[in-house]
Amino acid sequence: MPKYAAFLRAINVGGHNIKMDHLRRLFEEMGYSNVETFIASGNVIFDSRSSSAKNITKIIERHLRDALGYEVATFIRTTKELAKIADRNPFGDDALKAKVSSLYIAFLKDKLDDPLAKKVISFASDVDEFHIDGREVYWLCRIRMLESEFSGAFLEKTLGMPATMRNSTTIRKMAAKYT
Repeated sequence: MPKYAAFLRAINVGGHNIKMDHLRRLFEEMGYSNVETFIASGNVIFDSRSSSAKNITKIIERHLRDALGYEVATFIRTTKELAKIADRNPFGDDALKAKVSSLYIAFLKDKLDDPLAKKVISFASDVDEFHIDGREVYWLCRIRMLESEFSGAFLEKTLGMPATMRNSTTIRKMAAKYT
């Protein structure tokens, strides 16, 4: 049975506080098995009989909207995809050696077309650098994230579509545990 990772937007931020045991139960109500959460920020690992990530996404988003009363954008990756994402460092190891440098990964539902990809890349500066690979935007931030002019909200506004962002450390830990 395929194993998936769901990255949920708007879980335990912006006044939406969901206990992880409640979130696991919601996934079990949808018929998913071996449901686990990974830190309290909307990362859910589960098994599904379905091999269609698009169908899984629709089911989860509808069920969470009905159960929680607000939209929860959902980004599904197989654990094989998760492992590839975790291994990817488009900026090289030296880029992450600086004391405050961090690598963030924004998850998207679809690949960006060339004009949108070029627009994101155009925000590169001495502080921020970007790389797009499939449905992920890799963001190297050379200062503290909160001090950067770039943010997940800015990315969503620029793209005109939802995204959710995770630190690469979280993604690597998830991949190590579940792949």
